[in-house]
Amino acid sequence: MTISAEPIIYGLIFVAVLVLVEGIYLTVFGKSISLNNKVNRRLDLIEKGSGREEVLEQLRKEMSQHMNSQGIPLYAMLAQKAQKANIAFTPGQLIMIMGLLAAVAYVGLTFGTAASTPVRLAVAIGMGVGGVYVWINNKAKKRIGMLEEQLPDAVELMVRSLRVGHPFASAIGIVASEVADPLGSEMGVIADEAAYGRDMGEALKHMAERMDMQDLRFLAVAVTIQQTAGGNLAEILDGLAKVIRSRFKLFRRVKAITAEAKWSGMFLSVFPLFALVMINVIQPNYYDEVKETPVFIPACLVVAAFLVANVVVMKRLVDIKV
Repeated sequence: MTISAEPIIYGLIFVAVLVLVEGIYLTVFGKSISLNNKVNRRLDLIEKGSGREEVLEQLRKEMSQHMNSQGIPLYAMLAQKAQKANIAFTPGQLIMIMGLLAAVAYVGLTFGTAASTPVRLAVAIGMGVGGVYVWINNKAKKRIGMLEEQLPDAVELMVRSLRVGHPFASAIGIVASEVADPLGSEMGVIADEAAYGRDMGEALKHMAERMDMQDLRFLAVAVTIQQTAGGNLAEILDGLAKVIRSRFKLFRRVKAITAEAKWSGMFLSVFPLFALVMINVIQPNYYDEVKETPVFIPACLVVAAFLVANVVVMKRLVDIKV
C-alpha cells in the first residue's frame, strides 16, 4: 500500500497561508487592530500621539474604503465582508497580499508536490484568493458577533449616563472610552463626528446600514424620533436595551437548538470530500481502472452537483431569522 502525502501538503500550505495573512495584518497595524484588545483602537491611536482629527480621518477611511471600491474586478465579492470586518488594508493592498500569498503557495507546492506547473499555478492562485476570502469572512463573522453582544451593555451604559444628567453626545463619548472594540471605536467615530457638527441620528443610521445590523437600526430610529418629537430618551433606550437583550438571548437559544442540525449538515457535506482525500492518500491508484471510462467525468459532475445541493438545502433548513 502506497501512501501519498500530497493532499496533506495542500492542506498544510493553505493553513500556512491563513496564518501568514493574519501575521502580516498584526505586524502592519499592531496589536490594537485585534478584536481581543481591551483598549479600543481609536484610544490606542490617540494615546500614541495622533491627533483627534487625524484618527477620525483614518478610521472613517477604513470604514468606507471597501464599498467605494466595488468596481474593481473580482473585488465586489470581498467588499461587503471586508467592510463588515473593517479590514484596515486598502483594496489595493489586499490584492497585493493575494498575489504574495499565491507566490508563497506556489513555492510551497513546487518543493512539496510533484504536480505540473499549470496545476501548481491554478492551485496557488486559488489558495491566495481563497485564503484572503476565508480570513476576511471569519473576521466579519467574529466582529458582527461581538458587536451584537456588546450593544445591550453599551445602550444600558447610555441610559445610566442620561439618568445622571449627561447629554446624549456625552453618553456616546463615555461608551467610546469605556467599551472595548469593535463597538468602542465605532462609537468613538460617531462621537467625533457629532463634535464636528454631524447629526447623531444620521451617524447612527449610517453605522447601522454599514454593519447591516437590525438592532443598530432600532437605536438609530429611537434617537431620530426623540430628536424630532421629544420624549424621555433614557426610558426609550432602557426599553430598547431590554428588547435587544431579549432578541440576543432568543438568537442564542435558536443557535443552540439548531447546532446539531448544522453539524450534521456540515458532516454530510465534508465527509465525502474527506473520504476522497483519504482514499487518494492510502491508495493513489484506486480510481485508475475507471478514470478512462466515458461515464467517469459525468458521474463526478453529478456527485459534485449533489454535494452542492446538499450544502444549500442544509443551510436553508437551519437558517432561522430572529
